[in-house]
Amino acid sequence: MDQTEALIIETIDRHREEILEFARDIYSHAELGYKEFQTSGKFVKKMEQLGLRTEKGFAITGVKAYLNEDKKENASLALLGELDALCIPEHAFANPETNAAHCCGHHAQMAGVFGAALALTVPEIAEKLDGQVVFFATPAEEYGEIEFKNQLREQGKIRYGGGKCELLRIGAFDDIDLCLTHHIRPGNEILVGSGTGNGFVSKVIRVLGKASHAAGAPEKGVNALSAASLGLQALGLNRETFRDEDCVRVHPIITKGGNLVNVIPDEVVVETLVRGKTIEAFTDAAKKTDRSFKAGAIAMGAKVEISTLPGYLPTLAEEALPELKHAAEISASGIPVIEASGHAGGSTDVGDVQHLMPVYTFNTGGVKGGLHQIDFEVTDEEEAYIVTAKMFALAAYGLLKEKAQRSRELVDQYEPVFKNSAEYVEFMEQFDSKEIFE
Repeated sequence: MDQTEALIIETIDRHREEILEFARDIYSHAELGYKEFQTSGKFVKKMEQLGLRTEKGFAITGVKAYLNEDKKENASLALLGELDALCIPEHAFANPETNAAHCCGHHAQMAGVFGAALALTVPEIAEKLDGQVVFFATPAEEYGEIEFKNQLREQGKIRYGGGKCELLRIGAFDDIDLCLTHHIRPGNEILVGSGTGNGFVSKVIRVLGKASHAAGAPEKGVNALSAASLGLQALGLNRETFRDEDCVRVHPIITKGGNLVNVIPDEVVVETLVRGKTIEAFTDAAKKTDRSFKAGAIAMGAKVEISTLPGYLPTLAEEALPELKHAAEISASGIPVIEASGHAGGSTDVGDVQHLMPVYTFNTGGVKGGLHQIDFEVTDEEEAYIVTAKMFALAAYGLLKEKAQRSRELVDQYEPVFKNSAEYVEFMEQFDSKEIFE
């Protein structure tokens, strides 16, 4: 540990209660994607109090705060924190005003980014950073409420449902060369690096029938719920055609099943994500999903409208960053550090950013229960929040010290899938479609 690293740790320890207070506040006031106005505002206030130039309103609620802007030509490093939560109203810390709960652990990311900012803005530390740091609060990582996001699209406020996808589209990552990102995980180990993860497209399927009296004249109606049910059954029978190695996941919900119990349902709305390990895998599964609901509509004489939107690209495998391993060893002595591997069936818009620039991931523990579940619980605030802050800050220092040589090396060695955001958007647009079948 050198003198600057010791000062980073000492500074974060000195501000421990302030970081914990911020984390607890975000945890108990969760908000859903593209609605994180209070969370975003709290982050803005903290960044401005640290004297950072702060820009807001990126993809509705996103925020960027800048440190060492005069050194951005050497390297520009973003520390990413996600603003949004999940709709889990039964959770013990659910926000009664929004029905949202941070069972995803995004509040720990925000606490980590804030804690890192507290340390990195100390003049003696900032002068050792030979590059720009962007403290970046990003919206809408959890891909839900598809109909709401469609409304935002119609209003011209967004085009993509995922926050980082939208940020890429509008060029908010154009001034960034590489990123550090974090996620929470049950247990007490620290995980560095990442395996692969699924990509997906999203679908809103509107099945339209004909209303009539459910008991007095059912023969005069066309039951949209029956048509949707047949579509779900057909989709279920298609599952045996999904290859095991493609890790396909299709998980629909019915968001509207009719209006009144004594009226034949004339409109049923199904939302689903269609996931797969590769773009080819989820594209194939998406075609089979469409066919299934078309078949249900044909059988009942209904009409079906299928809107497909770009979701997330697959997460790319990433080796453990030595600077993150070193950060874990000196900030969390005694906690096992392991390297990530394998494939996960879930998805994250971090994968989209990886297609344009290096992104280095670490996971801290300090929670138990299941992610995205009602039993999610923070059990060790030190590891969940304080260690996260230290690792963000220490790794940032490691990447930007000594003329930011390490950052430049990583960027020069990286081979992005897309050379710029315009090329990324051109690719994503192929997944934006609406088909009507009757």
